[in-house]
Amino acid sequence: MNVLSRLVRDVGDVVFPRSCVHCRRLVEEEHGWRHLCAKCVAQLEFIRAPHCSTCGHPFYGEVEENRMCPHCVGLEPAFREGRTAVLFKGPARALLIELKYHQGLQVLSDMEQVFRRSPEFLAFVRDAVLVPVPLHPRKERERGYNQSLLLAERLARAAGGGTAVRPLLRRTVDTQTQTAFDRRTRQANLKNAFALVRTGTLNPALHYILVDDVFTTGSTLNGCARVLRRGGCLNLDVVTFGHG
Repeated sequence: MNVLSRLVRDVGDVVFPRSCVHCRRLVEEEHGWRHLCAKCVAQLEFIRAPHCSTCGHPFYGEVEENRMCPHCVGLEPAFREGRTAVLFKGPARALLIELKYHQGLQVLSDMEQVFRRSPEFLAFVRDAVLVPVPLHPRKERERGYNQSLLLAERLARAAGGGTAVRPLLRRTVDTQTQTAFDRRTRQANLKNAFALVRTGTLNPALHYILVDDVFTTGSTLNGCARVLRRGGCLNLDVVTFGHG
């Protein structure tokens, strides 16, 4: 089936040549990416150390000891540490918008490539239990999938080892989109918005990592983290595909 799938894919690429989701140029053959051209791949801003240990955003220039990350001021995280693969801008933003709003499941292969080219990021999640941030059932029905779950599955495959995915959380409140709100408003909107699934059990000895698409204010991740903490999770971190 893998051979057949590749054959169908290759024939499709001949009949319908692939274009870059960011710049719309044709994507060159055999350069390792399927929906980003080489020029746009070069624009991806992978996050390397030094970076904020809470949200993963990079520090630039000289790093002072105990430096406060401006993105995390006032957050009071319920999790231990956080990591992000890329900055949420340019080609990375185009990939996620295609996935979230245009039914672009095909770009998951390139998002997995982002993970695979982030060795520090993969080492951070390897052998952990990945817990995707849930969507409300209404929104998941409309979209057809939860993008955080799909990203967690791709991340687990890229990390290998004993990395596993367990959807332990459910969204109980159908909140409006949070993109236009500041942290305080988001926190108020998300109060009591998450709960453990009825069959969910937590093992205090395991390492759990929340997975979301983008770190903006951290309010959604923090709301989920509090639920896992109350459920007995002692070793809890977070990761996101992008930060912006």
